[in-house]
Amino acid sequence: MELAREGKLVYDRELTDRVRVFADRHEAGLLLARACGQVLGSADLIYAIPRGGAPVGVPVAEALGAELDLLICRKLLIPWNKEAGFGAVRPDGRFFVDERLATFLGLSEHDIEEAIREQLREVEERNKRLRAGRPYPGLEGKRVVLVDDGVAAGYTMRAALGFVRDKGAREAVIAVPTGHIRALEALAGEADLVICLNVRSGPFFAVADAYERWRDLTDDDVLEALARFRTGAGIRSPRC
Repeated sequence: MELAREGKLVYDRELTDRVRVFADRHEAGLLLARACGQVLGSADLIYAIPRGGAPVGVPVAEALGAELDLLICRKLLIPWNKEAGFGAVRPDGRFFVDERLATFLGLSEHDIEEAIREQLREVEERNKRLRAGRPYPGLEGKRVVLVDDGVAAGYTMRAALGFVRDKGAREAVIAVPTGHIRALEALAGEADLVICLNVRSGPFFAVADAYERWRDLTDDDVLEALARFRTGAGIRSPRC
């Protein structure tokens, strides 16, 4: 691992613009945990963004001696392409819309409002299923690390970052195994630090391309990851 830093972006020079660099999310989490340990040393709280961020966040939290919780933010989905987004919503009901993209796509006010309602419902339901409906605590004085399995457009991570800032976090760090350079640079303008091992550029980007084995995770996968953390079994995590 050859970590380099440019401004507020820390990355692995050897992994730049490469694909299939991680076996799976668990291996990516172990490598990310090592990098976070070198750069940060410790943290107060790891907020993993479900679903993909949960197995990545477990070894990061263990390495930094931090608490682990889920921060449920959701992309606003394009009606005819449920893999792509045009904004995101936060657990507190706030949201943002990429107005330029929405206009380019020809989305109507009804389309946008319906997407917001749909994802706010999903955030509420996931909070019930994955966090037992617990409210989010204040973060005054805390170093918080936001973890996901990757950053493409960065909408979800931007929402998460704004949320922890508003909760009073002393320091907000983003840590992901892979990400697109444009989104990472934009997030670095708002975060205290961005750690991303596999930085990629180019016109096409998919988080999955960083992984040899990739599958969509379920709520059960997320709950199992949290249970492994609580029992101290995270390092022996099954492949996901």
